[in-house]
Amino acid sequence: MQYLAFQLYAPLASFGAPAVGESRPTDAYMGRSAVLGLIAAALGIRRNDDEAQQALSRHYGVAIAVFAEGLLLRDYHTSQVPRASDMKRRPHATRSDELSVPRRDLKTILSTRDYRQDSYSIALSWQRAESPPRTLATLRDALLTPRFTLYLGRKACPLAWPIQPQLVDGATLRDALAAVHFERPTELKLPAQPLRVSWEDDVASGFDDATVYAVPRKDEPVSRMRWQFTDRAEQVALLAEPSP
Repeated sequence: MQYLAFQLYAPLASFGAPAVGESRPTDAYMGRSAVLGLIAAALGIRRNDDEAQQALSRHYGVAIAVFAEGLLLRDYHTSQVPRASDMKRRPHATRSDELSVPRRDLKTILSTRDYRQDSYSIALSWQRAESPPRTLATLRDALLTPRFTLYLGRKACPLAWPIQPQLVDGATLRDALAAVHFERPTELKLPAQPLRVSWEDDVASGFDDATVYAVPRKDEPVSRMRWQFTDRAEQVALLAEPSP
């Protein structure tokens, strides 16, 4: 089986988790929707192109091998918002619409945004169907010369190291990981093997069942335009504990 592998490193990254109210948390590693979004950006597929976005989701599987989770960083923001009572009968679809009320009617709220510092992982993708819209070689070429800027979660988190996309073969996901060879960031002291590997259950992993568990994760894209995601079952092999 053929896999597309590429590495992901940035001084700051944000791997979006379900957010409620003023808190914007981050997961410990990238999800399926984030990897597909990165590939879509490289191909030049816009968020409002639902058909092309859904084609990526249907035809390609995703796995993540985490070598460094990175340190958690919490950033505090203040922002101005209108009172809920002022917006009940006022149409508002954009931030500009929200701020169209008189300035004296705005209030200030405190919000938090979480980031990961110096996280490093390897993403792998494979074809789920015999006739995908694009070959893995096409995806590799797009990642080498992306149409849109690639970043990890937020526009303030650009990649800081070449992703070096490459095609590798392997009977299992574990074999494919063993076949990749990257020039890694020299300032990071990375372990020889990943801390954990997560994947979808439609691929042979090659990991010992004793280390594998299943968890639900809300990162299956439904609509990029409306920022809607649904749950999926994620398989995880816990191979080592993160360093303190």
